[in-house]
Amino acid sequence: MMEFYPQVKWTHVHAVMCSGAIFALRGGAAILGAHWPQHWLPKYTSYTVDTILLTSATMLFSMLPGAMFANGWLTVKLCLVVAYIVLGILAMRPKRSRSQRIGFYITALATFTFIYGIARMHNPAGWLLLLR
Repeated sequence: MMEFYPQVKWTHVHAVMCSGAIFALRGGAAILGAHWPQHWLPKYTSYTVDTILLTSATMLFSMLPGAMFANGWLTVKLCLVVAYIVLGILAMRPKRSRSQRIGFYITALATFTFIYGIARMHNPAGWLLLLR
């Protein structure tokens, strides 16, 4: 299975970027009052990209040795992914006030950025390691 590692990692990294970009565009447009973010095409495009993202993450997890995750970075990352999903859902809900949706949207984007830092650094501190 390791012979497919480069392709699976490439797929995962690009799915992360696509997922973040789609959320940023849909969320920003929804906050500005556009109706297209709730249309079936962008919604299902987002679902498809996220399915590819989670599938490739599961494949990477099964390929890599357990020692790589010894410092807990993957656990922190997965907990933050759950928080990111909840924040994203709250940001996209039209029933909330605009100021609430903006707050959830900004917090979701910050969470996404921190998740990315954790993944890049393979450390629970993520981007905070650069401040040393």
